[in-house]
Amino acid sequence: MNNQNNTSVGSAGAPVPSSKSLGQWLSYLESIHPSAIDMGLDRVKAVANAMKLSLDGSLVITVAGTNGKGTTCRLLEQALLAQGKTVAVYSSPHLIDYRERVRLNGELANAEAFVSSFEFVEEAREDVTLTYFEFGTLAAMKMMQEWSVDVAILEVGLGGRLDATNIIDPDLAVITTIDLDHQDWLGNTREKIAREKAGIMRHQGKAVVGDLFPPSSLYDVANELQAVVRWATEDFISEIKNDGNTWSWKGKTYAFDNLPYPNIPLQNASTALAALEYLEMMPSESSLQKIIANTVMPGRQQTISDNPLVVVDVAHNPQATTAMQAWLQRYDVSRMRIVVGMLKDKSIAETLAPLSELNANWYVATTEGPRGCNAEVLENALVNAGTTIENIATYDSVSAAYSKARADYQPGELILVFGSFVTVADVLAK
Repeated sequence: MNNQNNTSVGSAGAPVPSSKSLGQWLSYLESIHPSAIDMGLDRVKAVANAMKLSLDGSLVITVAGTNGKGTTCRLLEQALLAQGKTVAVYSSPHLIDYRERVRLNGELANAEAFVSSFEFVEEAREDVTLTYFEFGTLAAMKMMQEWSVDVAILEVGLGGRLDATNIIDPDLAVITTIDLDHQDWLGNTREKIAREKAGIMRHQGKAVVGDLFPPSSLYDVANELQAVVRWATEDFISEIKNDGNTWSWKGKTYAFDNLPYPNIPLQNASTALAALEYLEMMPSESSLQKIIANTVMPGRQQTISDNPLVVVDVAHNPQATTAMQAWLQRYDVSRMRIVVGMLKDKSIAETLAPLSELNANWYVATTEGPRGCNAEVLENALVNAGTTIENIATYDSVSAAYSKARADYQPGELILVFGSFVTVADVLAK
């Protein structure tokens, strides 16, 4: 199916506005490729060439990793904006609004910009099929090209080596963390997954690795490419101070001793600082303190209500919930009420295990859609991990589970919502 009869191109090559709305375009994108994921770059490169797509005029930072990509991109964005740079960020998935996937100078791109770029991609692709993600990636890059931004930050969607974002050569490759996730596509060991993530590195290119325990395959690829890598614990290090509210960071040339504890995972903040240092774009310490204190990311350790106290987080794999178990200790609460819904293709037992012994009531929800998971699967995983079954209740939907948690809430408690982007999105929508 090709919808080119709904678009036209002017004599200067600029797309003429179409009657399609952004919502109609998104519905169309879901229909033009037989699968949601189709690994490989040949099709995307062919269309990019037809589009004459280039980000050569911008500094390009590509960010891969199992966890922490979005928050690392966010802190980079905020630090660069504070220095007067024009910055565009492409990230995925979105929580509520598709426009969340492209930001220009910290603001969501407008619907008209998306529609115009979708039209351009549609005209260029001819009979080449593109997945929803590939089409959206090319459109985002087209927008960045037109904006001529100083810095373009690209968040990898899946893996790295064969991800659509990897058609662009980055000036700096950033790899945040590596853990088991998307094993069907990336491999079932950290070694295999790391090799896929390392695919964003380039020959003799600059790279930053934020994983505290990188698999050996990551070192292997870096050596094969002769990449000039800065490694966490070797080239940069962070340490939480005794007061628990501040931290220090030391890199190759910079050292900061009194940074505010961030609203994003600490290691992601540390990795972002290493990237800024490598690019010689580090803000002053006083500016950095304000940037870190004010950097927040929707769906990541996000407080959405103070009374009741509600925190949402998109954590959906073992590494993320292990980190969550640590940062939850910062909350001085009498009890937790935990709303969780997950997708069935995730490592459910391993993801829930780090939280199974919390002093909590669990509100376990069934999620919808072809990847949805029945609440009883999560209940069984929690019981097997040691959670008392009397503290677990199952619900047909995230909405129902969240409503009951709010109804049961007592002052001094915390409601935590986690498990997937769709779970958090359901609660944010309420």
